[in-house]
Amino acid sequence: MPLPIRSSKMTVEEFFSFTGEENVELIDGVLYDMASPSRIHQAIVRELSGLINGYIRGNGGDCVLYPAPFAVQLSDSEDTVVEPDISVICDRNKLNDRGCLGAPDWIIEVASPTSISHDYIKKLQLYSKTGVKEYWIVNPSDTSVTVYSFSESSIPHSYGFDDIVPSGIYKDFGVDFRQIKEVLAKEKLIL
Repeated sequence: MPLPIRSSKMTVEEFFSFTGEENVELIDGVLYDMASPSRIHQAIVRELSGLINGYIRGNGGDCVLYPAPFAVQLSDSEDTVVEPDISVICDRNKLNDRGCLGAPDWIIEVASPTSISHDYIKKLQLYSKTGVKEYWIVNPSDTSVTVYSFSESSIPHSYGFDDIVPSGIYKDFGVDFRQIKEVLAKEKLIL
């Protein structure tokens, strides 16, 4: 689990003026040091970003995709700023020079061994209570994808890297994880 890197609480304004570690998040005023992403993590983010962004552009969509690092302040009333691996924002009024103020429509996190409880517990709770419509956790360790569609149900759906995972915010779009698995195999990141 990511470790707090200072004992005193921090405000959002202090966070944005913080010049310390680059890979950090602020959750309930606590500054967390996030581990540097692995190569497989970055490859998955790259492939997912390309597929989703290609769909949005190809269909003239109004949503925009931002991969990390990209600051997301989920609410202006909380001292929380996260940096999801992928954020899809459909209300462009939420975008500002700092990043996004308000909940993105779709967030994807790629889990790493050090972020498992952070992604599956802490961020899950944050995202469900702040208005994120859809949250995916992609876990390369067990080649699983857990999908939470908060606007439909609180019951998650589980998929594997041999499945086409449907998007909740785009009814005619799904990510074929077999394509991602093939790329990861070519890069010798998985067997």
